[in-house]
Amino acid sequence: MTKSPVARRLAAAAVALGSCLALAGPAGSAGAAPADPVPTVFFGDSYTANFGIAPFNQDGDRAFCFQAKENYPTVATRRLADKGITLDVQSDVSCGGALVQHFWQEQELLGGMKVPPQQDALKQDTQLAVGSMGGNTLGFNRILKQCSDELRGHPLLPGEPVDGDEPASKCGEFFESGDGKQWLDGQFEHVGWDLEELLDRIGYFAPDAKRVLVGYPRLVPEDTTKCLTAAPGQTKLPFADIPKDALPVLDQIQRRLNDTMKKAATDAEGGADFVDLYARTGGNTACDGADRGVGGLLEDSQLDFGAKLPWYAHPNDKGRDIQAAQVADKVEQILNR
Repeated sequence: MTKSPVARRLAAAAVALGSCLALAGPAGSAGAAPADPVPTVFFGDSYTANFGIAPFNQDGDRAFCFQAKENYPTVATRRLADKGITLDVQSDVSCGGALVQHFWQEQELLGGMKVPPQQDALKQDTQLAVGSMGGNTLGFNRILKQCSDELRGHPLLPGEPVDGDEPASKCGEFFESGDGKQWLDGQFEHVGWDLEELLDRIGYFAPDAKRVLVGYPRLVPEDTTKCLTAAPGQTKLPFADIPKDALPVLDQIQRRLNDTMKKAATDAEGGADFVDLYARTGGNTACDGADRGVGGLLEDSQLDFGAKLPWYAHPNDKGRDIQAAQVADKVEQILNR
């Protein structure tokens, strides 16, 4: 992938800056956990913020980020502390609805409130930067609305279908040919460019930081017949009215996003790490009943504003704990290298 002009300038500046700085890793001997707290920044979208899990932080302008107080950064930090690895969390700037570009641009929230670029949380002494981004830039909400009449009429879920004139019942073939495929290909190219930019910017603003890009948990199981049964205690199907023949297409799109994120981490100058949640959550999809780690599209989440907000296919407590365990394991491996 050819670097954008901004990315090339940032990379060159980082090299120049690096020649003037002693790039030391976390304290501690090789193969041992760092003895000192590791300055850490968490960034990301609603999957890092863990939308749907209550209670959520309601402080100041960030209230509408819907960042759970017990999101995966918090739980992973606690898991690592139990192993004697202390993260000095400088900031958790994850925010629901964030596009990758909101890493370097301010994000507008409900009510016209704005939050600054997430990169502003990075410091020269930050040694670890961890988070999930890419799904909103891809337009996954728009993809879901393309496939569901129920979601098209659901104003709380942002975005419009890719082509509202095309029936939801035909969304599988829409994304596999013609204008739908062309749109999807363009979106993936955009995601790849933006993730490259994000990783370059972490390297520029925090030259010592180990960069960890966290993928998304798997939503659709290999056996899609499981999606034809409501979860225990639920009346709605996990994917509402999305046609069964469209579910494998949604899974292919998610797998492609996972591969795009993995490639961005692999190709990053200086190297970055990737947490492959998709590969580890095949038994905890939205269609896995009591074992589901993802709340169904229209299943009630824990957020209650007089009426409960749906999960919109975000990790529930079980899914959050899986995210936290995988992230903690990866961070432990990185810091022990």
